[in-house]
Amino acid sequence: MKSLVFTEYKAPLSYQDSIEPIAKEGQKVIKMQAAAFNRRDFWITLGLYPGIVPNCILGSDGVGEVDGKQYIINPNVEWGDGDLPNKNYSILGMPVNGTFAEYIAVDADRLVEKPAHLTTEQAAALPLGGLTAYHAVFGKCQLKAGEKILITGVGGGVSQMATQLAIAAGAEVYVSSSSEAKILKAMEWGAKGGVNYTKEDWAKRLGKDTGGFDVIIDSAGGEGFKDLVRIAKTGGRIGIYGGTRGAIPQINPAHIFLKHLTIYGCTMGSDKEFLKMVEFVSQHKIIPLVDEVYDLENGNKGLQKMAKGEQFGKVILSI
Repeated sequence: MKSLVFTEYKAPLSYQDSIEPIAKEGQKVIKMQAAAFNRRDFWITLGLYPGIVPNCILGSDGVGEVDGKQYIINPNVEWGDGDLPNKNYSILGMPVNGTFAEYIAVDADRLVEKPAHLTTEQAAALPLGGLTAYHAVFGKCQLKAGEKILITGVGGGVSQMATQLAIAAGAEVYVSSSSEAKILKAMEWGAKGGVNYTKEDWAKRLGKDTGGFDVIIDSAGGEGFKDLVRIAKTGGRIGIYGGTRGAIPQINPAHIFLKHLTIYGCTMGSDKEFLKMVEFVSQHKIIPLVDEVYDLENGNKGLQKMAKGEQFGKVILSI
């Protein structure tokens, strides 16, 4: 079978022949139809991710067919039965072979029927981003209808899903981005407003205009995180699932304890949350945004686009 394989750091993925998998007990072999890139795949190619092994087929997101039905794949590997992952936890696509291949063998309980309202490509964009967003917005931060929520960096796949989930839940949603076009797109979905975080005093103005936020979902960290702490309401909850802007300096502890804030670290989510996420997406007819579709052989073009930060929505592989 054909596949996209990570072979070495800072090199293109290798489009090559791989051995077709054989199902072990309790597994199914899925004929893949579409897969999606995540930022995780890009970091792996740069060597900036833990537990990297060579000659691994990348890809955490995917949709495929088995026994005449289409399924999305839960990318959790050995999360366990609890609300937190166990010590053996990993994510599909490293170190376990992933979805960038014509076939993949996964445990049968990883398969969930594709939501009927989604195309194959849209469904491929859902699993990892949808799970992380659901875990952060509902699992950790317990967003309720009518609350104000700020979602930062709305250009990313997880933040876009978080925005759509929060809108569907009846929250008052605001977003931030360096792109006015991405802010306007979020407002088309139903966000009440947005702000360009490259402008001076953006947080101060946003906090004054809104009165602060019950929930903030952040993917960046960095110097700007202190501003998020300042515009959180008393009793506010902040969920952070990424660190693209690096370490967080200069936070005054008083801004946290005097307002009784809670800061949650959020990565992926439980198997139970995955099922709840898919059900929520189906109920509210949420559609993940697809930026561009490449065939498997040209998958490195998708990586190049991610490296430039040009995408708005998921980069998809048609298999």
